[in-house]
Amino acid sequence: MTDRPRPELPLPCIMLVTDRRRCGERRLDEIVGAAVEGGVNVVQVREKDLPSGELFDLVSRLVSVVGTRALVMVNERLDVALAARADGVQLPGDALPTEAARALASELLVGRSVHDVAPGAAAATRGADLLLVGTMFPSQSHPGIPPAGPSLLRKLAGMVSVPLVGIGGITTANAAQVIGAGASGVAVISEILGALDPREAAARLASAVHGAWPTAPLHKRH
Repeated sequence: MTDRPRPELPLPCIMLVTDRRRCGERRLDEIVGAAVEGGVNVVQVREKDLPSGELFDLVSRLVSVVGTRALVMVNERLDVALAARADGVQLPGDALPTEAARALASELLVGRSVHDVAPGAAAATRGADLLLVGTMFPSQSHPGIPPAGPSLLRKLAGMVSVPLVGIGGITTANAAQVIGAGASGVAVISEILGALDPREAAARLASAVHGAWPTAPLHKRH
Protein backbone atom coordinates (compact mmCIF):
# COMPACT_ATOMS: atom_id res chain seq x y z
CA MET A 1 0.00 0.00 0.00
CA THR A 2 1.06 3.59 -0.60
CA ASP A 3 -0.06 7.05 0.42
CA ARG A 4 -1.36 7.74 -3.09
CA PRO A 5 -4.96 8.95 -2.76
CA ARG A 6 -7.65 6.82 -4.34
CA PRO A 7 -9.04 8.53 -7.44
CA GLU A 8 -12.70 9.37 -7.83
CA LEU A 9 -14.71 7.81 -10.63
CA PRO A 10 -15.67 10.53 -13.12
CA LEU A 11 -19.43 10.88 -13.51
CA PRO A 12 -20.99 10.19 -15.84
CA CYS A 13 -18.52 7.45 -16.67
CA ILE A 14 -17.68 6.82 -20.32
CA MET A 15 -15.59 3.63 -20.22
CA LEU A 16 -13.70 2.02 -23.08
CA VAL A 17 -12.88 -1.66 -22.53
CA THR A 18 -9.91 -2.70 -24.65
CA ASP A 19 -9.58 -5.65 -26.99
CA ARG A 20 -6.52 -5.20 -29.19
CA ARG A 21 -7.72 -7.98 -31.53
CA ARG A 22 -10.44 -5.63 -32.78
CA CYS A 23 -8.01 -2.89 -33.76
CA GLY A 24 -7.03 -4.32 -37.14
CA GLU A 25 -3.89 -2.61 -38.43
CA ARG A 26 -4.25 0.27 -35.99
CA ARG A 27 -2.36 0.54 -32.71
CA LEU A 28 -4.40 0.25 -29.53
CA ASP A 29 -2.44 3.18 -28.05
CA GLU A 30 -3.58 5.44 -30.88
CA ILE A 31 -7.22 4.36 -30.64
CA VAL A 32 -7.26 4.90 -26.88
CA GLY A 33 -5.70 8.33 -27.27
CA ALA A 34 -8.30 9.32 -29.86
CA ALA A 35 -11.14 7.94 -27.75
CA VAL A 36 -10.01 9.95 -24.73
CA GLU A 37 -9.89 13.07 -26.90
CA GLY A 38 -13.49 12.31 -27.86
CA GLY A 39 -14.75 12.00 -24.29
CA VAL A 40 -13.79 8.61 -22.84
CA ASN A 41 -12.82 9.17 -19.20
CA VAL A 42 -12.09 5.60 -18.05
CA VAL A 43 -10.07 2.95 -19.92
CA GLN A 44 -10.32 -0.63 -18.73
CA VAL A 45 -7.43 -2.73 -20.06
CA ARG A 46 -8.90 -6.18 -20.66
CA GLU A 47 -6.29 -8.30 -22.44
CA LYS A 48 -6.55 -11.63 -20.64
CA ASP A 49 -4.24 -13.54 -22.98
CA LEU A 50 -1.20 -11.30 -22.48
CA PRO A 51 1.60 -12.55 -20.22
CA SER A 52 2.37 -10.39 -17.21
CA GLY A 53 5.36 -8.57 -18.73
CA GLU A 54 3.55 -7.61 -21.93
CA LEU A 55 0.44 -6.57 -20.03
CA PHE A 56 2.55 -4.40 -17.73
CA ASP A 57 4.17 -2.72 -20.74
CA LEU A 58 0.77 -2.10 -22.36
CA VAL A 59 -0.82 -0.68 -19.21
CA SER A 60 2.21 1.53 -18.60
CA ARG A 61 1.98 2.92 -22.14
CA LEU A 62 -1.73 3.60 -21.81
CA VAL A 63 -1.25 5.32 -18.45
CA SER A 64 1.23 7.58 -20.20
CA VAL A 65 -1.04 8.11 -23.22
CA VAL A 66 -4.09 9.22 -21.24
CA GLY A 67 -2.20 11.22 -18.59
CA THR A 68 -4.66 13.02 -16.34
CA ARG A 69 -7.44 13.02 -18.93
CA ALA A 70 -8.82 9.59 -17.98
CA LEU A 71 -8.46 6.83 -15.43
CA VAL A 72 -6.90 3.48 -16.33
CA MET A 73 -8.21 0.28 -14.76
CA VAL A 74 -6.85 -3.23 -15.29
CA ASN A 75 -9.11 -6.23 -15.61
CA GLU A 76 -8.48 -8.73 -12.78
CA ARG A 77 -4.68 -8.31 -12.53
CA LEU A 78 -4.26 -6.41 -9.29
CA ASP A 79 -0.48 -6.95 -9.38
CA VAL A 80 -0.16 -5.34 -12.82
CA ALA A 81 -2.44 -2.47 -11.83
CA LEU A 82 -0.20 -1.70 -8.88
CA ALA A 83 3.08 -2.15 -10.74
CA ALA A 84 2.01 0.04 -13.67
CA ARG A 85 0.51 2.69 -11.36
CA ALA A 86 -2.93 2.34 -12.86
CA ASP A 87 -5.92 3.90 -11.13
CA GLY A 88 -7.97 0.81 -10.47
CA VAL A 89 -8.70 -2.87 -10.94
CA GLN A 90 -11.88 -4.41 -12.38
CA LEU A 91 -12.65 -7.77 -10.78
CA PRO A 92 -14.74 -10.43 -12.55
CA GLY A 93 -17.21 -12.35 -10.45
CA ASP A 94 -14.82 -15.26 -9.81
CA ALA A 95 -11.74 -13.12 -9.11
CA LEU A 96 -10.08 -12.08 -5.85
CA PRO A 97 -12.64 -11.07 -3.18
CA THR A 98 -13.38 -7.37 -3.14
CA GLU A 99 -12.31 -6.91 0.47
CA ALA A 100 -9.01 -8.69 -0.19
CA ALA A 101 -8.27 -6.39 -3.12
CA ARG A 102 -9.14 -3.37 -1.00
CA ALA A 103 -6.83 -4.54 1.80
CA LEU A 104 -3.94 -4.97 -0.63
CA ALA A 105 -4.48 -1.79 -2.61
CA SER A 106 -6.30 0.95 -0.75
CA GLU A 107 -5.09 3.47 -3.34
CA LEU A 108 -6.92 1.77 -6.23
CA LEU A 109 -10.50 1.96 -7.35
CA VAL A 110 -11.98 -1.52 -7.08
CA GLY A 111 -14.72 -2.39 -9.54
CA ARG A 112 -16.76 -5.58 -9.58
CA SER A 113 -18.46 -7.16 -12.58
CA VAL A 114 -21.94 -8.48 -11.74
CA HIS A 115 -24.73 -10.14 -13.67
CA ASP A 116 -27.45 -10.48 -11.05
CA VAL A 117 -28.98 -8.60 -8.14
CA ALA A 118 -27.64 -10.64 -5.21
CA PRO A 119 -23.94 -10.57 -6.27
CA GLY A 120 -24.26 -6.86 -7.01
CA ALA A 121 -25.71 -6.04 -3.61
CA ALA A 122 -23.05 -8.18 -1.92
CA ALA A 123 -20.19 -6.52 -3.82
CA ALA A 124 -21.44 -3.08 -2.83
CA THR A 125 -21.43 -4.00 0.86
CA ARG A 126 -17.92 -5.48 0.62
CA GLY A 127 -16.20 -2.32 -0.52
CA ALA A 128 -16.55 -2.12 -4.31
CA ASP A 129 -16.24 1.42 -5.65
CA LEU A 130 -18.33 0.67 -8.74
CA LEU A 131 -20.31 -2.16 -10.26
CA LEU A 132 -20.02 -3.06 -13.93
CA VAL A 133 -23.47 -4.45 -14.69
CA GLY A 134 -24.29 -6.60 -17.69
CA THR A 135 -25.17 -7.61 -20.10
CA MET A 136 -27.56 -4.88 -21.15
CA PHE A 137 -28.20 -5.84 -24.78
CA PRO A 138 -27.11 -8.61 -27.17
CA SER A 139 -23.32 -8.41 -27.39
CA GLN A 140 -20.56 -9.70 -29.65
CA SER A 141 -18.48 -10.31 -26.53
CA HIS A 142 -21.08 -12.67 -25.04
CA PRO A 143 -22.87 -14.31 -27.98
CA GLY A 144 -25.77 -16.57 -27.10
CA ILE A 145 -26.16 -15.17 -23.58
CA PRO A 146 -29.61 -13.65 -22.98
CA PRO A 147 -29.13 -10.00 -21.96
CA ALA A 148 -30.37 -8.93 -18.54
CA GLY A 149 -31.44 -5.57 -19.92
CA PRO A 150 -31.79 -2.22 -18.14
CA SER A 151 -34.25 -3.81 -15.68
CA LEU A 152 -31.27 -5.27 -13.80
CA LEU A 153 -29.89 -1.76 -13.39
CA ARG A 154 -33.21 -0.50 -12.06
CA LYS A 155 -33.30 -3.22 -9.42
CA LEU A 156 -29.72 -2.58 -8.30
CA ALA A 157 -30.14 1.20 -8.34
CA GLY A 158 -32.78 0.86 -5.64
CA MET A 159 -30.51 -1.28 -3.45
CA VAL A 160 -26.99 0.17 -3.63
CA SER A 161 -25.40 3.61 -3.54
CA VAL A 162 -22.19 2.87 -5.47
CA PRO A 163 -22.04 3.91 -9.14
CA LEU A 164 -23.42 1.42 -11.64
CA VAL A 165 -21.91 1.22 -15.13
CA GLY A 166 -23.84 -0.69 -17.79
CA ILE A 167 -22.02 -2.94 -20.26
CA GLY A 168 -22.96 -5.21 -23.12
CA GLY A 169 -24.16 -4.17 -26.57
CA ILE A 170 -24.34 -0.49 -25.65
CA THR A 171 -24.36 1.98 -28.52
CA THR A 172 -24.97 5.66 -29.01
CA ALA A 173 -28.56 4.77 -29.89
CA ASN A 174 -29.38 2.93 -26.65
CA ALA A 175 -27.04 4.57 -24.12
CA ALA A 176 -29.81 6.88 -22.86
CA GLN A 177 -31.88 3.84 -21.84
CA VAL A 178 -29.01 2.66 -19.65
CA ILE A 179 -28.57 6.03 -17.95
CA GLY A 180 -32.33 6.38 -17.53
CA ALA A 181 -32.42 3.01 -15.74
CA GLY A 182 -30.12 4.33 -13.02
CA ALA A 183 -26.61 3.86 -14.39
CA SER A 184 -23.83 6.32 -13.69
CA GLY A 185 -22.20 5.52 -17.01
CA VAL A 186 -21.66 3.06 -19.83
CA ALA A 187 -18.85 0.76 -20.93
CA VAL A 188 -18.29 -0.18 -24.57
CA ILE A 189 -15.93 -2.17 -26.75
CA SER A 190 -17.12 -2.41 -30.34
CA GLU A 191 -18.83 0.97 -30.44
CA ILE A 192 -15.42 2.65 -30.34
CA LEU A 193 -12.85 0.00 -31.31
CA GLY A 194 -14.86 -0.95 -34.38
CA ALA A 195 -15.39 2.63 -35.56
CA LEU A 196 -13.53 4.16 -38.49
CA ASP A 197 -13.09 7.31 -36.40
CA PRO A 198 -12.71 6.37 -32.71
CA ARG A 199 -12.58 9.99 -31.61
CA GLU A 200 -15.88 10.81 -33.31
CA ALA A 201 -17.48 7.60 -32.05
CA ALA A 202 -16.45 8.44 -28.48
CA ALA A 203 -17.74 11.99 -28.87
CA ARG A 204 -21.15 10.76 -30.08
CA LEU A 205 -21.39 8.29 -27.21
CA ALA A 206 -20.36 10.90 -24.65
CA SER A 207 -22.93 13.32 -26.04
CA ALA A 208 -25.69 10.71 -25.73
CA VAL A 209 -24.73 9.90 -22.15
CA HIS A 210 -24.41 13.51 -21.05
CA GLY A 211 -27.70 14.29 -22.75
CA ALA A 212 -29.47 11.67 -20.64
CA TRP A 213 -27.54 12.44 -17.45
CA PRO A 214 -29.88 15.15 -16.02
CA THR A 215 -32.62 12.52 -15.81
CA ALA A 216 -30.46 10.12 -13.80
CA PRO A 217 -31.37 9.45 -10.15
CA LEU A 218 -29.96 12.17 -7.90
CA HIS A 219 -27.98 9.82 -5.66
CA LYS A 220 -26.02 8.61 -8.67
CA ARG A 221 -24.63 12.09 -9.34
CA HIS A 222 -22.65 12.23 -6.11
